[in-house]
Amino acid sequence: MPLSSLALFAGVYAVAVASPGPGIFALVARVLARGTRGVPAFIAGFLVGDLLWFSIAATGFALLAQSFAALFIGIRYLGAAYLAYLAWRAWTAPVEPISGEPVQGESGLRLFLGGLALTLGNPKVVLFFLALLPTVIDLEHLTPLGMIEIAATIAAVLCTTLTVYAVAAVRVRRLFVSVGARRAVNRGAGTVMAGAAVAVAMR
Repeated sequence: MPLSSLALFAGVYAVAVASPGPGIFALVARVLARGTRGVPAFIAGFLVGDLLWFSIAATGFALLAQSFAALFIGIRYLGAAYLAYLAWRAWTAPVEPISGEPVQGESGLRLFLGGLALTLGNPKVVLFFLALLPTVIDLEHLTPLGMIEIAATIAAVLCTTLTVYAVAAVRVRRLFVSVGARRAVNRGAGTVMAGAAVAVAMR
């Protein structure tokens, strides 16, 4: 596909990914509360979710997605429940030394599935791929090579953007050394995740 079209999509998609939403709040809050352990798996869940929504839009399955609206509503509530679980874990997590990561945490698979459920049920993601994407890319004439190029762009933009957020959260986390400050960060992160869970469930 034309480089100009790909660049336009990359720019629009980057703005959509970077804009605050349940996914960003969940990632930042989790890093603040638990460190970077499991973050790649969490981001991988977001990536697979975005690629699934892109595939649905690009292959003309948007009507099929609407037909199974109840299923995606269920997935949305599942994502909200996972955020609530993360919020509870943040509130009850023991305060660890700043130099170490939690010894125990969610498994990579659980974090991946949590990120996937959160993305599949995130209204912002659904709106982008099913409503905004067709105005940026001519999906009716999209070739298999064009799909691969867009999928690669999605992977590059999303992983880069979320990694920047995670690194920024790590730097903020290191500013809080005392036990009281670390506990406040954990509970603040838990509150943010609980708010994101409510936002996802209410949309």
